[in-house]
This record gives sequence, C-alpha cells and structure tokens, in this order.
Amino acid sequence: MDTEALIPMNPRDYLILFALTDGERHGYGIVKDVERDSGGQVTIDPANLYRSIKRMRATGLVEDAGTRAAADAQDERRRYYRITALGRQVVRLEAGRLAALTAAARERDLLPERSGRR
Repeated sequence: MDTEALIPMNPRDYLILFALTDGERHGYGIVKDVERDSGGQVTIDPANLYRSIKRMRATGLVEDAGTRAAADAQDERRRYYRITALGRQVVRLEAGRLAALTAAARERDLLPERSGRR
C-alpha cells in the first residue's frame, strides 16, 4: 500500500496511532492516552474510537491483539489493539508532516514560545 496516499491523516486517527506506538492498548487506555497526549484538548467518545479503529483495521494500520483481563479492571476482559508495521510508517510520515508545518509556523513567528510577541 502507498503510505503517501494515507497522508494527511485525520487528527483523531493520528492520535490513536500515536497512542499505540507505546504498545498494545485497550479502548479505554487509548482514550486516556489521547487525552493525555493532547494535553486534554482532545477527547474521543467510544463510538468514534471504535469507528476509527474499524477503519484503520480495514486499512491495515491497526490489528487486534487479543482479549485479556486489563490491569486496571477487576477481572474484566478487554479487547486490545496494536499498531502494525504499516501503521508505524504512516504515523512517522504524519509526524514529519506536522513537524514541517510547525517549523513553518515558527518561521512566521506564530508560536508564542519562540516569538517575542503574542
């Protein structure tokens, strides 16, 4: 599959893949990681999460990693997901694209932490 054709990514999909780069996660774990990674600016409701996962499974970016008891739940079984090699390539490409946009924003003095004015 042509990874370039998958860029730019939907921001929600990017954040889900980004969360999975640290290892397998169940749905609730992904939701919490997305919230943490976005500094609380992005929350994903379960319906959108599982719709995105279904789409990314069909594209080959994510795969099932089995069902097992979650460490944060009392014997409750949860379905886990993992990023695929293709998913890792795509999330790297998207991170690079976002880094280039951030660099352009810095050059235009649009980021307060790098500029002398707001």
